[in-house]
Amino acid sequence: MKMTTIHILFIFSLLSSISLYSHASVNDFCVADLKGTDSPSGYNCKPVSSVTADDFVFSGLVAGDTNNTFKAALTSAFVTDFPGVNGLGVSAARLDIAKGGSIPMHTHPGATELLIMVEGEITAGFMTPTALYSKTLKPGDVMVFPQGQLHFQVNSGKTKATAFLAFSSANPGAQLLDLLLFGNGLSSQIVAETTFLDVSQVKKLKARFGGKN
Repeated sequence: MKMTTIHILFIFSLLSSISLYSHASVNDFCVADLKGTDSPSGYNCKPVSSVTADDFVFSGLVAGDTNNTFKAALTSAFVTDFPGVNGLGVSAARLDIAKGGSIPMHTHPGATELLIMVEGEITAGFMTPTALYSKTLKPGDVMVFPQGQLHFQVNSGKTKATAFLAFSSANPGAQLLDLLLFGNGLSSQIVAETTFLDVSQVKKLKARFGGKN
């Protein structure tokens, strides 16, 4: 009786796997219907009858405005910009960093990032609980940042720097450490106690990043 139950469960699991594989094979793509809502599996699909070649082309990967706090700009080709990548587990972006600029410590909880240097010089790296992996990159260099790892990019050259990015998710998301720490309404006293910064410094940073209290 136990063996029969195991066999039934095995067959059910096998049929489920075949069903999922067949579904993926039949649906070669799923262009996002951005009028709907996003979910862990992506957006709902547009009707195939309304899909055009334009859904699979993104023409906006141009230099962004670096006139901001970080002196940097990320021009994204994520699913919200580029519906054709919906469900494909891939997206792209362009990174421009002015002289003296940087992308602060951040993570992409749902994606690995690949950085391809095009112009200038960027010092980049990521950290684990036991090690730092950092390198100064020049045109032609490629660096990968594993999913979920805290990482950064700093323009360490004398001119602007440009790189292209690829992600293993159609919508990688990002959590910037500076904004998480200083762009909220948590008491400055608590932030100071948990970061070992002076309260006055925390308040100064909160003012810069839009935080309160």
